[in-house]
Amino acid sequence: MTTEVLPGSCSGVCVKRLGYIGAWHKHRYNAFTLIELVVVFGLILVLTGLVLSTVGYARKKGARARAETEIAAMSAACESYKADNGVYPRDTTNNTTDNLAALTSQSPPDPLPTSYDPSNAAYSSASFYLYGQLSGNINGDRSTYSQKSYFQFKPNMLSPAGAAGTVTAIRDPFGNSYGYSTANQANPSYGFNPTFDLWSTGGTSNATDAAYEKAWIKNW
Repeated sequence: MTTEVLPGSCSGVCVKRLGYIGAWHKHRYNAFTLIELVVVFGLILVLTGLVLSTVGYARKKGARARAETEIAAMSAACESYKADNGVYPRDTTNNTTDNLAALTSQSPPDPLPTSYDPSNAAYSSASFYLYGQLSGNINGDRSTYSQKSYFQFKPNMLSPAGAAGTVTAIRDPFGNSYGYSTANQANPSYGFNPTFDLWSTGGTSNATDAAYEKAWIKNW
């Protein structure tokens, strides 16, 4: 506590009282008020939300760019496969690539596929067949290659993710199975391309509405 020289008319009581006032002011200006704390926390929450939304947007944009690159690379591999075999990869035994169609009927303003949901078994069955034909690993054990390989799949492109476990599907950057279809070869009113349709649902894993098709990354 500090003191200061007072006029002669002021007693020691005045000195003591001034000391208390000085201490009160020091306490007042060295602490945050409740309103100030609320404002600070509010700003932190706003900034955190902005950062998270920016990071989420960047990740989604990166995933879409990677899907476009992978679709282009697999499409090129399909062309190499056709150059050697005279046909594009097509399952004529179990019809898995014909059973999945990117278009089954034109329902204005959107097309209607077999399913908008890539967790549907038709997606994994068709993409697994494509994996076997392009990789040469027909049984999916990641070790037995019984025919020529046209594409080297990275571990993060396969389900289950990683370098172990029997392959069940080709995995897009959103964690879902790619769609692969040769339905147009079986039925000209199905599908978009007379060769093959290859697409990613772009993370719309639970989509049941035709509007979600606009978010797909596709080769048509």
